[in-house]
Amino acid sequence: MSKFQNALTINPAKSPFFYGYVILFMGTLGVYCSIPGQTIGVSVFTDPVKDALGLNRNQFSNAYMLGTIMSSLFISRGGVWFDKYGARYVAFFATLVLALTLLLCSFSAQMSEFIQQVLNQETWVIPFVLITCLFFLLRFAGQGILTMASRNMIMIWFDKNRGKVNMFSSVALSFGFSSSPLWVSALIDGYGWQHAWRYLALGLLIFSVLIFLFYKNKPEDHGLVPDGHKKDTETDDKTPQIGYKQFNLKEAMATRAFWMYAFMLAFNSFFITGLTFHVISIFASEGFPKEDAISIFLPGSVVAVTVSTVFNWLSDYLPLKLYLYLMLAGGVLAATGFLFLAYPFGIPFLVVGFGTLGGFFAVLNAIAWPRFYGRDHLGAITGKVMSFLVLASALAPPIFSFFFSTFGSYRLVGYLGLAFLTFMAIASIKSKNPQ
Repeated sequence: MSKFQNALTINPAKSPFFYGYVILFMGTLGVYCSIPGQTIGVSVFTDPVKDALGLNRNQFSNAYMLGTIMSSLFISRGGVWFDKYGARYVAFFATLVLALTLLLCSFSAQMSEFIQQVLNQETWVIPFVLITCLFFLLRFAGQGILTMASRNMIMIWFDKNRGKVNMFSSVALSFGFSSSPLWVSALIDGYGWQHAWRYLALGLLIFSVLIFLFYKNKPEDHGLVPDGHKKDTETDDKTPQIGYKQFNLKEAMATRAFWMYAFMLAFNSFFITGLTFHVISIFASEGFPKEDAISIFLPGSVVAVTVSTVFNWLSDYLPLKLYLYLMLAGGVLAATGFLFLAYPFGIPFLVVGFGTLGGFFAVLNAIAWPRFYGRDHLGAITGKVMSFLVLASALAPPIFSFFFSTFGSYRLVGYLGLAFLTFMAIASIKSKNPQ
């Protein structure tokens, strides 16, 4: 590292306490700052932006879906960058790209009008293509790269205490994400959607400076080891490195565990996104009012936070295969409640089921990959998994909609979900920790 860089950054070895706790705070803040690129952050802008662009709801939703699918094709490349350049630079540039994209989004209506004037064409295709490209950048930089780099950095700085620190991060993010629509909506109501995006871009520019100062790639780069012990050069040279066998992406994908855990996490993204996107229509098709549909999310969040808190803490002591089957059980419960929504047990099953899915997702998506495959190629591995999750979340709304418009009911989704979970339960029997 150059003298200039040393003068501008913090030296973790000189910290009066283990610098991993700074990493925990900054990494959690990094995931939180990805909200403008997450569905929960974009959805608040839907109505004012689609109206300003002259798009109807279906066109706007399809643009979001296409942008998300496009981003899923490139996110795995971001994982390779993480392994090559480290969390600091990858997160720094992802934040700058996200900030620039938000700035461009704030001028999207003017840009669309200008392009239409230059081409002398008044058509919905121009704003559709423009916002699709902007959604691609939002999803790629925000939901994809910034989230992945920040979460992976935390996991690299801890080993035996990985579950405990992920517990604190998961709880903080659960409350942070659930409250974000309130303050984003207040920002839009107070200043308008264009200025709201500009203020978010300014906040990200400020955060990029904090990334440059405080993000650190590996504890070993600073004479430390995961969990907070200083490296003794005389004895540590004789001690095996933490991480066991370091799998690359090709080796990881050759194991059954990679596919079983990735598919289970992708199922969570698919089911929760589809349910959230169509929840009012789903409940209305079974004779429930809008208020009943919206009311399921608060108790579901309580279940998710409780599950993630308890099982993050216990994950340092328990095998993750138990977690996989408990997550499968949560999926079965959710799909059963989805199928029998009109019955007295339907809504409780659905709430407990999708809450359990979300809780174990928060644990396994962070803990499984470094425990199973080591830290050296964590970016490439989690980048590939992230591409599955993003693709699943992009496909869910149109698939749910297709089943309802074709068959007049969402129930087929529930039957297919139970069939998939049955397959997963059988296929996961021989899914073992590759270490």
